[in-house]
Amino acid sequence: MHPSAEAFAERARDEHDLSVEVTEFPEGTKTAADAADAVGCDVAQIVKSIVMNADGDHVVALTSGANRVSERRLADHLGAPADEVGPASPGAVKETLGWSIGGVPPVCHDRDVPVLFDPDLGEYETVWAAAGTPEAVFPVDPDQLLATAGASVVDVTE
Repeated sequence: MHPSAEAFAERARDEHDLSVEVTEFPEGTKTAADAADAVGCDVAQIVKSIVMNADGDHVVALTSGANRVSERRLADHLGAPADEVGPASPGAVKETLGWSIGGVPPVCHDRDVPVLFDPDLGEYETVWAAAGTPEAVFPVDPDQLLATAGASVVDVTE
């Protein structure tokens, strides 16, 4: 197993008592469509961990692979100026969360940041999320993920 995926699995167990079964795909799961093809599920069952910069702060939006984050809706929810909301830079993601874009898991971040949860994910018995690398994912019950992430259910999608 890739060291980052192994580190994620260990942190999930140690920090959240969450046992994750990491599956790695050498061809990669960089996009939601790639992940859905690799796993054999609907693209909507893929959890995208989108890290956004909102007026100088970071927030993680856990969204269904079928949805896109609406910067306007996120700004409205956070009470931030719309022109101050956008994707976080790769360097900021790595520095703040400890993971690289493409492999950001929904939990086990180096710093506490607000986590928002797309209500569409709750429509499935199982969803699949990144496990520390662009090639690794793990299945999880969305209710368990919501609770473990300490997330708020908020629709900030287009």
